This record gives sequence, C-alpha cells and structure tokens, in this order.
Amino acid sequence: MFVEHLTLTNFRNYEEADVSFTHGTTALLGANGQGKTSLAEALTYLATLDSFRGVPTETLIRNGADTAILRATVKHPDGRELLIEVELSRTGRNKAQVNKQRLVRNRDLLGVLRTTIFSPDDLALIKDGPSERRRFIDDALVAIAVKHDAKRRDVERIVKQRNALLKQIGYRSSVSQLTSEQVVTLDVWDEKFAVAGGALGDARAQLVAQLQPLVNEAYEHLAGKPTPTDVVYEPDWRRIGLGFALKETRSEDLRRSSTTVGPHRDDIELLINGLPARTQASQGEQRTLALALRLATHRLVTDEVGAPPVLVLDDVLSELDPTRATALLQHMPAGQVIITSASGLPPAAKPERILYITAGKISEDPATNGSSN
Repeated sequence: MFVEHLTLTNFRNYEEADVSFTHGTTALLGANGQGKTSLAEALTYLATLDSFRGVPTETLIRNGADTAILRATVKHPDGRELLIEVELSRTGRNKAQVNKQRLVRNRDLLGVLRTTIFSPDDLALIKDGPSERRRFIDDALVAIAVKHDAKRRDVERIVKQRNALLKQIGYRSSVSQLTSEQVVTLDVWDEKFAVAGGALGDARAQLVAQLQPLVNEAYEHLAGKPTPTDVVYEPDWRRIGLGFALKETRSEDLRRSSTTVGPHRDDIELLINGLPARTQASQGEQRTLALALRLATHRLVTDEVGAPPVLVLDDVLSELDPTRATALLQHMPAGQVIITSASGLPPAAKPERILYITAGKISEDPATNGSSN
C-alpha cells in the first residue's frame, strides 16, 4: 500500500498543507523545528490514531485553533483507493471516517493504512523499561492482524477491573481473611484473566519466535558482520500457566492491591553476543539493534499481510555513522519510503522526489529552504 496524497489543516505548525508522495522514496528536508517530523507524525497518526511521539491530542492541534483535520488518500495493492479523514478536537470527541463513512470504534481504522516508523526515540526500545518493549511487540501483533488489538484491550480491561476489586477488598494479611463472596469474585476475575492473558502471551511468544531470525539477519546487514542477537520472551507465568501463577501471588496482590503477575508486567529481553543490550551494549550497538527490530517487524508484517507498510525514516540517518546509514539504505525493503532529514542525504538515498520544509510550508524549490540542504 502507499499514500498518494496528504492534506493537513491546523495540525502542529501547519495552517494548511497539501503534499503528494511518490510511490518510491520521498525525502523531506529542512532545518530542525520546521515541520518535517510533523508530516511523519500525521502519516502514522492516520494509521493508528496515536502519536509515535507519545503526546496527547491537544498538542497536535495548532496554537489558536480548536480542531485539526488530517486527510490521506491510500492506495491498496488490490486497486482499492481509500480516503482516511480524522478530525481532532480540543474539547469534544475526535472523529474518524473512511470513504466518508463514520467509524464507530477507533480500532475499525486499524489496517486501512499500515506504517513502520523509525525515529531517534527508538533507542528507548533498548534503554528504557519493559513497557516500551511490550508496546512494540503488541503494536507489531496489531499490524499483522487487527484481532490482536482485542486481546490487548481485554487484558487491559480485566487488569483494571481486578485491581479495582483488590482495592475494594482492601489490605489483607492472608487469603484466609477473605470472605467467601470475595474469594468467589476473585476466582471469577482470575479465570477471565487466565484466558485473556494466556491468549496474549501465546501471540507474543509466536511473534517473537518469528522475529528472532529476521532480527539476526537485519542486524548483520547493518553492522556488516555476523553478530549473535537474541529476542527472548519467557515470563515465568507461561511455564506454569497464568491461572496457577495468580493463585501463587494472590497474597501479594492483596497486600499491594495490584495484579503483580501477567502479560501487563512482562518484558522482552534483548541480547547482543549473549549480553543484555540494555546495560552491556554501546549506544551504537543499541541503535543498530533498535533499527534491526524495526526492519524485522516491517518484513514480517509485509510477509503476513502481503503488502509492505509505508516506511517512515524520521531523521534517523543523522544518528548513524556513514557506514551504517549506507547499509540501512542499501537494505531498504521494497515499497513506499518517506525520509526526513535536517542534515542532507547520503548518496545511497536516491529519492525520487525531494520536498523542502520551512516554517510549515512545503516546496520543491530548495531556494525556499532556510537550511543548507
């Protein structure tokens, strides 16, 4: 699939923007703070209704405006042309529609447009806490099949309800102090969580097994040499079953008024040469592994759905040494690619189209660009 056209109204620093993309590689060049990443953010937002920058909706609306409008025309491999429209509001509910049909649920948009975003913030996949890696794996599951979004939401809903019950029960020093009614209610939620959590854990485990060889291959291409990498998902509860694990931790859960075991607490371990990448790898190795994870996921999604997502490289080339930047560009998968850069492009980039961004204005004339690009 590919995006043919994007229009923005009052999105970030764009009062109005209208841009067409080539089916190959389009480069967006300009100095920092001019609006390149905002275009990348708009594309990915139309795919997921979420900012890859992790910011709330109101920050996406231009200062002084109450609403923002995003529209994109997307062409699918089977010839279908779909118009995605999203209206963001500071005060009311956001609205989304496809081909002028209002979507009842946000998740109905998932799969209409798929994107893979590379950004400097990807280093958080390696360096930050488990929640970043859980989100990465679960987002990959949803990109492959929308049904996985229901698994993730079921787990979130059940954990929220179970935690509310634990807080309602209040502190108990032992399970024996629970009333029979409290025991029965906890058992009901434990059973629901065991089913939903087990399903999500199984999906994660299958995905990680598929990603492992692809990550190894991508890392080798980027690093220019064979380097053992491992992606490991082996939470203790999966070995004994979530239902049994919940029984074992019930006293601790009561003490903390919180669910202490399950997929919402999992981590995905990342290793380079058998050592934890989070603490033992150099920043260059960490960044290479983050890119390898993105490339591997992009390839897996492409294989599973039969068409490559739109690949967005948001200012990542400047974060790499020349050798790895060239290696990344030489091993780019087929499909539509959007590259943003504040420091020009290496020779290996070879975009079909270059656009220059200055203060929320888009031009094909480099003379209008305030940077040296």
